Amino acid sequence: MKSNRTAVSLVVVSAAVGALFAGTSTYDFIQHLDRQVHAITCTYVPGLGAADASGASGCFAVMMSPYAAVWRTSTWGGIPIALPALAVFIYLAFKAIDVLWRRREDDPAETRYLLAATALPLLTSIAYFFISVLVVGVVCKLCAGVYVASVAAFVAALVAHRRTPAPQGALPWGRDLGQFAVGVAFVAVPVLLYLGLKPDVRGELGRCGKLLRPQDTYSTRVKLHSAEGGTPAIEVLDPLCPACKGVHDRLHATGLMDGIDLEAALFPLDKECNWMLGESVHPGACAVSEAVLCAGARANDVVTWAFDHQSELREAAAKEPASVRVKVTQAFPDLAGCVDRPEVKARLNKALRWTVANSLPISTPQLYVRGNRLCDEDTDLGLEYTLTQVIGPMAAATPQKPAGGSRKSAPTPPPLPSPQGVAEPDAALAPPAPAADAVPPGGEPAAEPTAAPAGAGEPAAKPAEEKLPPPADNAAAAPSDDQQPGGGETNPGAAGHEVTP
Repeated sequence: MKSNRTAVSLVVVSAAVGALFAGTSTYDFIQHLDRQVHAITCTYVPGLGAADASGASGCFAVMMSPYAAVWRTSTWGGIPIALPALAVFIYLAFKAIDVLWRRREDDPAETRYLLAATALPLLTSIAYFFISVLVVGVVCKLCAGVYVASVAAFVAALVAHRRTPAPQGALPWGRDLGQFAVGVAFVAVPVLLYLGLKPDVRGELGRCGKLLRPQDTYSTRVKLHSAEGGTPAIEVLDPLCPACKGVHDRLHATGLMDGIDLEAALFPLDKECNWMLGESVHPGACAVSEAVLCAGARANDVVTWAFDHQSELREAAAKEPASVRVKVTQAFPDLAGCVDRPEVKARLNKALRWTVANSLPISTPQLYVRGNRLCDEDTDLGLEYTLTQVIGPMAAATPQKPAGGSRKSAPTPPPLPSPQGVAEPDAALAPPAPAADAVPPGGEPAAEPTAAPAGAGEPAAKPAEEKLPPPADNAAAAPSDDQQPGGGETNPGAAGHEVTP
C-alpha cells in the first residue's frame, strides 16, 4: 500500500493556494469599507499581475454583484464570501498538517474527515461557478483560482482516502464532531472580528446632496417601477451609460423594489441634445432618450431594451451615431412617428433644464431617495444596506415629504398624434409656460451644486470610469431659458460613475 503523505501534502499545498486567492479577494473587498474606490486585483498570479482601478474588469463586476457577499441588508457591504472561504482554506491546511504531524495519514477516520472537509469548498465553488457564468456573466480570475484550488484539494483528499486500508469495524463519529466544531470556530472568529471592527457608516448615508427643486414641473420624468405607498426615488441616467446599467441592475437585484416608487430623470451624455457638453461621451443617447419619452407608460420597456442591447448600440454609435435612431425605431416601430420630432426634443431639453435647476453634477448615474442623493459608494457595495436604512429606520426617524411630490400635481401633456393618426402615449409637448418655481431665464441656480447638508462633509474623491469632456465653449448659446450648471465643477464619483474632471 502506498503512503498517503504525498496526497495529504497536496491537500496542504492546494489549501494554501486557495487561501492566497481568497485572501487577496477579501483584502480587495475590505479596502472598500473606507467608502473610497481602490484598485481591484484581477490576475491569476496575485502579487504579480496588474490591478484594475477602472471598474471594467470581471473581478469588479463579480465583487459588486449581490452574490459576492451575504447579509448585505444588515451591514454595509455585507460579509464577503471570500472571508469564510479564506478561513476554510486555512482550516484545511491546518488539519492536513496536523494529520501529517501525527503521522495519521493512513488512518481511515482521518482521511474520511479530510475528504468531507474538502467537499465543502468544492460544492461551494461549483455553485458559484454557475452563478458567475449564468447570472453575472463573467468569471473573475481570483475566483477561478479558488475554484481550481478547491478541486485540487478534494481530489488529493479523495486519493488519500482511497489508498487508506479498509477499517476494521465501524468508524467512530464522535471525534469528527469535535473537529467540525474546531472548523466552525475557524470561520466564526474572523467573521465576528470583521463585523466588530468594520466602520459604522449610518451617519453618512444619503448625505451627498439634495434636490433643490424636486417637482417635476414639465412632466419630463418617466416611471420605471410603481409601488403604491413606496418610497419615492429618482434615478438620473443615460440609457447608453454602462455605469447606469450597473446601478440599475444592482438596484433590481436587491429584492427591495417592492418598497420603492422609482422614476428616471434622463441625462444623455450626448452633445446632440445636451448643450452642457463639448463632446459626446455616449453618442446616440439622445435618440434613445427621445424614445423613452415617447413611450409614455412603456418607458421602462425602452430603458430595459437599451440596457440589454447597450454593447450593440454603443458599438454602432461609435461608427455612425445616426444608426442608433434607426435601431430604436426598428425595435419600437410605433414610436417612429414621435422620435426626432421638435416637440419631443423640446421636452428632452426641459429634462436637462431640470438637472440645472437642481444644480446636479454632470455625472451619471445618480440615485436620489426622498430627495437625498445616495453617495456613489452607497450605490456600489453598500446599495442593499443603504436602501434598507433610507426606506426603513432612517425614514421612520425623520419623516419627509416625498421627493418630487405627486406627479398628479404636474401638468399632464396631451397625447401627440403620430403621422398615421394614432395617438402616442404621453408623447412630447412644446414646453408649457414656466411655473412659479422654475428657474428664471438666464438666472443662476439658487444654491451651489449638490451641496451636502450641514455637517455631512464631502464625499471622498474617487477615480472615474470615464471622464467627461469639459462643458462646451458655446454653452451660453443655448436657449435663453436654459441655464448651465452652477459652480461648473463636480465631485469625482465612485468607480464606474462618469463625471466631469
